[in-house]
Amino acid sequence: MRMVSQGLVTGGWLGSTRTPLEAVRHSVALQGQDLPAVLRAIAARSTPGTTLDDVRAAFDDGLVRSWAMRGTLFVAAADDLAVLHAWTAERMRRQEWRMCEVRGIDQATAERAADVLVEVLADGPLLRSAMLAAWEAAGVSTAGGRGYHLLALGSYDGILRFGPFDGRDQLLVGGPRPSVPEPERALDEALRRFVGARGPVHPDDVAWWLGLPKAIVRASLARIEGLEAVLVEGREMLVVAGAAGESSDVVLVPGFDELLLGYRDRSLVASPAVLAAVVPGGNGVFRPMVVVDGAAVGTWRFPASGAAGRSSAARSRRATARGPAADPSAPVEPLLELVEPVSAVTRRRIDAALAEWPHR
Repeated sequence: MRMVSQGLVTGGWLGSTRTPLEAVRHSVALQGQDLPAVLRAIAARSTPGTTLDDVRAAFDDGLVRSWAMRGTLFVAAADDLAVLHAWTAERMRRQEWRMCEVRGIDQATAERAADVLVEVLADGPLLRSAMLAAWEAAGVSTAGGRGYHLLALGSYDGILRFGPFDGRDQLLVGGPRPSVPEPERALDEALRRFVGARGPVHPDDVAWWLGLPKAIVRASLARIEGLEAVLVEGREMLVVAGAAGESSDVVLVPGFDELLLGYRDRSLVASPAVLAAVVPGGNGVFRPMVVVDGAAVGTWRFPASGAAGRSSAARSRRATARGPAADPSAPVEPLLELVEPVSAVTRRRIDAALAEWPHR
C-alpha cells in the first residue's frame, strides 16, 4: 500500500501521470538536503520519461527548496512551504538562533545580514556562493558555518529560498513567502495529502515528520474527512479511504528517499540488517535502496568517481603506470549490495532495473 501511495511500481518505474510539481504537491514535501537525490526522487514519482532536466525546470514553475521541519532542507511547492513554516518556523528559528549565537552571530549582525540579503536578491536569483560573497563584502563574516546558518535563518524568516536552476546550480531567490490566512484549515489539507502519499502511516509518524506536538497532529487528523484506519501488524494506521495495494516487484529509490525518511518507525521498510547498510552511521547518510514488494533488501549506487570523473592528468598517469586508460565515455556499472536473500528470478529483475535506471 505504501508503494502505491508513494507512486512507485514495478521495475523502478512509476505508474504516475503526475508532473514533477504535481508529484511534490502529492507528497506535500520531500526531504532535500541531498540535491541530486531529491531531484531523482521527484523524477521517480513523476510520469515515466520525466528527466532530471524536467525536474529542474519545475523550479521555474512553483517548486522551492528550503529549510523547513527538523532543521532539514525540503522541496515543496511555495504555498505548501508557507503552510509548513506557519506551523514550524517560529520554533525552528529559535533553535537556529541558538546555533547562530554559538558561532558568534549577534542580533545586529543577523539584522545586517538580512538587510544585505533582501537588497541583493531584489536584483534577481543568485548563486549561494555569490550571496556569501556579498555578505563578506558587507562586513558579515560567513566563516565557520556562519553563512550556512544565516541562510537557514533567512529561510525561517521567509525572505529566501532556493528556486530556479542555472544549469545544474540552484539559485537563491528572495521576496516574501505566500500568506496563509487559515493555518488550521491549511494544515488539515496538507495532512490529508500527507496520508494519501505515505499511508498506511501512524499519527506518531506524522507528528515526527512535521516536528509538531502529537496533540496538534491528532486533532488535525481527526478533522479530516475521508481517512480510515487499517491494522498493520496489530497497529492502527491511517490511509485515505479506498486505498489499495498491489505487488510492486522490484523498485529502485535514490538516497534520502521518503520511502524510508517519511516515517519515524522504519521497521516496516527495512530490517535492522538492511538499515545498517542503508544508514551506515546510524544517521546523516541514507543510501539508495533496492526494494522488493515494499521492503528494502539492500543498497545500490553508481560509483561517485571513475574514469569519467578523473582529470585528464590523472588518467594519463594511470595509463602510464598501468597501460591504456579506461574509456571515459564507457557506461558506469552500478554497485549492488544485497543484504537480504532474494530468488534468482528477483536477482535478474534487480539487475534489469539497475541497467534501465533512467535518472543518472
